[in-house]
Amino acid sequence: MRVLAIGAHPDDVELCCGGTLAKFAARGDHVTIMIATNGNVGSPTLTKEEIAAVRKKEAEAAAAVIGADLIWMDYDDEFLFHDRESRMAFINAIRKANPDIMLVHSPNDYHPDHRICSEISIDCRIPVTVPLIVTEYPAMKNVPHVFMYDNVGGIDFQPEIYVDITETFDTKAQMLKCHESQDVWLQHVFGADIVANMVRISSMRGLGPGYKYAEGFRSLPMFPIPGRPHLLP
Repeated sequence: MRVLAIGAHPDDVELCCGGTLAKFAARGDHVTIMIATNGNVGSPTLTKEEIAAVRKKEAEAAAAVIGADLIWMDYDDEFLFHDRESRMAFINAIRKANPDIMLVHSPNDYHPDHRICSEISIDCRIPVTVPLIVTEYPAMKNVPHVFMYDNVGGIDFQPEIYVDITETFDTKAQMLKCHESQDVWLQHVFGADIVANMVRISSMRGLGPGYKYAEGFRSLPMFPIPGRPHLLP
């Protein structure tokens, strides 16, 4: 199976669904991580160009931990908008990955880039199959099934599916640790350690289903619904 995880920023998918991606990769599925923005305002000391270059290298290192492909969209951090150009770029990138399923932000997450990234991703799931919408990569044959992953901090998100990530927890932490500059930034702005935050939410999501660590998802309740929860590992 081909899996595409789409995040607004470098580290988003590792934080919210990295354990699940590691499970996909471990069983032999083809995983692609697509990052919309380049994180070019996420530093208290570096220039935009410097931090964008750093964050791309960190994203490449994190993807390499599980052998995932990386699609780097390179939009400016904090300024992702949904317009014709961005929708066409997303359509082309999704076609490149050619996924059976997509993991995307929830439409009500805290960050505007997250919400816009979710909107574009969801709105592209049908156009990617339309041949008369011409991009570099050809139209896909099937509409991918969409799962929305947890909001940052688990706020205002009620999972309907839980994936046990206990066995891949260390891999998820290793992926997150690749994003050293984001850890510096989060501690500068919020006084928060990136891995410690992940431990708390993963532990909390594991309480209900009785797992040590879990990640929560919702299946997109929108026509057409080509897949079912069993597609998650």
